[in-house]
Order: sequence, then C-alpha cells, then structure tokens
Amino acid sequence: MITLKIVLKKKLLSDGTYPVCLRVTKERKCRHYKTPFSAKLSEWIEPTGNFNKRNSNHIQFNRLLVKFKERAYKIITDLEIENPDYSLQDFDRSYRITFNPVKNDVFAFFDEIIEEMTFAGRIGNAKSYRDAKTSVQIFHKFKKLTFREVNPAFLSKYDAFLRSRGGTDGGIGVKMRSIRALFNKAIERGVIKESLYPFKTYKISNLRGKGFKRALDFEEIMRIINLDLIDNPHLINTKNYFVFSFYTRGMNFADMMCLEWKDVEANIIYYTRAKTKGNFSIAIMPPVQKILNYYRIHGYGNKYVFPLLFREDYTPTQLADRKHKMLGIYNKELKELAKLCGITKNVSSYVARHSFANCLKQKGVATDVISESLGHQNLGVTQAYLKELDTEIVDKALEVLLQPSW
Repeated sequence: MITLKIVLKKKLLSDGTYPVCLRVTKERKCRHYKTPFSAKLSEWIEPTGNFNKRNSNHIQFNRLLVKFKERAYKIITDLEIENPDYSLQDFDRSYRITFNPVKNDVFAFFDEIIEEMTFAGRIGNAKSYRDAKTSVQIFHKFKKLTFREVNPAFLSKYDAFLRSRGGTDGGIGVKMRSIRALFNKAIERGVIKESLYPFKTYKISNLRGKGFKRALDFEEIMRIINLDLIDNPHLINTKNYFVFSFYTRGMNFADMMCLEWKDVEANIIYYTRAKTKGNFSIAIMPPVQKILNYYRIHGYGNKYVFPLLFREDYTPTQLADRKHKMLGIYNKELKELAKLCGITKNVSSYVARHSFANCLKQKGVATDVISESLGHQNLGVTQAYLKELDTEIVDKALEVLLQPSW
C-alpha cells in the first residue's frame, strides 16, 4: 500500500521557513518531493498538511497542494494498472518524468543529485556537485536558475567570470563537467528535453589546461627505495605507501587506504579501483611483500592493511573526511621525503602512478602492455598519457641543434 501526505520537511531554511514537500510512503520507505512552497510552523496545520489562515495566500496555496496530490494519485493509478507490484522506485521514475515541481530549477536539481550521491556514499561526487552549485550561485546572484537559462552564452559568461577570479582551465573544466553531468542526468530522467543541452556549442574539450603530469625516472625511484630513514622514522609509512603504490601499478591513495587483508592472497592482490571500478589482480613483488610483512606487525590489527583507518565502522562522510586528512599528511611528507632524496620535482600521491608508467616506458615496455597494466580502456588513452610524461627523447633530439655542422 502506498500513502501520500503533504508535510513540512524539518530542514530550516535561511528565511525561517521549512520546505513543503509531498511525502510518498510504500513498504515503510519514504521519499520526499519538493514543492515551490515553504512555511513557518505557525502557519501550518500538520495533521491535514495545509496552510492555515495565518498565511495570506492560504486558499490559493492549499488548492495547488491538492493538485500535487491529485497528479501523484494519477501516477499511482497508472502504475497499479500496468504492474500491481510496482516499487517506490517505479513511482519515483514516473513522478520525475511526468511531474516535477522543481524541474526548471537548476539549483533544486543540484540539491537532488547531491542528496542522492551522499546517500549512496559517493561523497567525492557530492562535493564536486556542491562546489559547482555554489560557484554558479555566486555568479548568477539569483535564488532560481532555469535549465533554459543555462545556454552557451551563459556558460561563456560564467567561464569569463571564473577567469576574472583567477580560475584556470583545469579548475573551470572541473565545474563545467559537473554542470554537464547535471544536464545529462536531467535529460536521462526526462526532466528536460535534449534540445536544451548547451554543451554541443560550448565545448569543454577546449579547456585543455590540466597541467603537466609529473613523473620520476627509475634512478629517482631507486633513491626513494634505498633511502635510509634511521634519522627520520616519521617518514617510514610515507615511504612504504609510495613504494607500495609504485609496485602495484600506481594504486592510488584511496584504494590503498581501503585495502583489506582479505584482498591479499598468497601471491596476488585483488582490488577494485574506486575511481574507474576496474578490477585488478596484481602479482606481489618482493618490495610489496616486504611492506606487507611490515604491516602485519605494525598495522592497527584490524581488517585494513595500512594504519590509515583505525576503525571499521566509518560512515561514507567520515571516510571521506579521514581520507582528506590522511592524504594531506601523506602529500606533505612526500615533499619532505623527496627533499631528503635530492629530488627537486614536485612529488605528490599521484606521482607514483605516473612514475610507474614512465619507468615502464623508459625500460622499453610496449605501450599496449603499459595500457593493460594501468587499466586504461583503450590504447589512445595510454598514448596520450605517456606523451605527457617523458620529454627526454625530444630533449635529446633538440641537442642536435647545439652541434656545429662542418
């Protein structure tokens, strides 16, 4: 059985009111759908889900709220005829396609997606959407923004606004990709028509300024591996994480942080890369085995390999906060480690992955093998990746210009 009720969602807004929502309940699960209205507690009748006379527009608003419920009931009737065993997700899909009171509001749809990402534990994605929304709000300066208003001209002006505040191609690209993803979701869910999609004209691909990938050569990697830390014991973990990452095909920090002992078998490490969801099985090389042996003794004694997560019951938000904190410490100590090794390049967590690819290239390993080891979807991605890493061949070719001709 499914029930509908108009309620105040207990989330206080900046103007002292609460959002008025349609609450849909089925099999003890609830979903809330925003309406254009908000109300103070003093002007709301909770049992009936109506505005009282203290609201000057109570008659008109209450009539509109009835229409919300009527349209929702029509969706329920159609679903019951089509499939009596329909789920709350089926209702949700039909509701958003046929009637969404906030479908023209970009900011409201941002909130919806942020809430979904947070609920799914995708905290990083939620943060990207939240940052983009905040930035667009600062630029737009109005509480509401329709999808129709976000046209190529709007995006070009927003681009110029970001540049006036010191934005780079890379930073602007991050925000534009979040907006593009929002449009794609809106089209996919039937919230807007594809004709409103502005990114056929405004090309994010023109934002090429991502900065050069930094990589260490094999000799520099060996300097880190062979570094004696007897006088700097506080860097032992940082060195271990970097070496482990290098010899596990550039495993990134988030995946190392969540790596569990059950993922480590006799000679193989199995894990799913959080960023791409690609599955990896990696042979355990002697340097990796040495590090694993070390943490069987010096770890926290819980299910995690590395002493980065001391609890096993983090919420997704707590896990994201912990990652942010530990990654900051790791990157800071990597710079200290590089200085001790006489390395002047800017070393950060991702340099291990770049260095892994660069060293394979230096050793003459075929590009298709490097591509497979990195988990790239196609060879073109790897070719572009390697092209950014090592300019040594070009540098040597240019030396010809310094040689006199006789």
